[in-house]
Amino acid sequence: ICTGNRIGTVYFTGLTIGADDYITKPFHPLEMVARVKAQLRRYTCYNEGRQKQNSAVIELHGLVIDKDTHTCSLYGKQLPLTPTEFSILWLLCENCGKVISSEQLFHEIWGEKYFESSNNTVMVHIRRIREKMNEPARNPKFIQTVWGVGYKIEK
Repeated sequence: ICTGNRIGTVYFTGLTIGADDYITKPFHPLEMVARVKAQLRRYTCYNEGRQKQNSAVIELHGLVIDKDTHTCSLYGKQLPLTPTEFSILWLLCENCGKVISSEQLFHEIWGEKYFESSNNTVMVHIRRIREKMNEPARNPKFIQTVWGVGYKIEK
């Protein structure tokens, strides 16, 4: 917030270099407090979603996955995931509730084009992650298959 007693270029310059608001002198201290609180409300409101997305730790139903330390635990027990398995699980957790196609998983993790006719790489990695999580093959609790579409983890 910029304060000043001149109208014109000072305010324009202040706003163009990053100021969010200005108050002319003389001003009432309560007006200044109200304007600062309004700025804090806007900052909190607009950055709430970003803070959650940039979080390095995701917790879901007893599964804790930490991107910074590259560790994953289920109900307090460490899961020995390979870097690829970790990346797949992180991507699914990060997009919790959304279905991620095999093509998208393959592209995001391996960075290559997906070959539909002969590629079961994603399916094999999902199966290995499920085995390490001790999930039943027929009715998995965490990583669910959406037949013909892809995989998801529910909220």
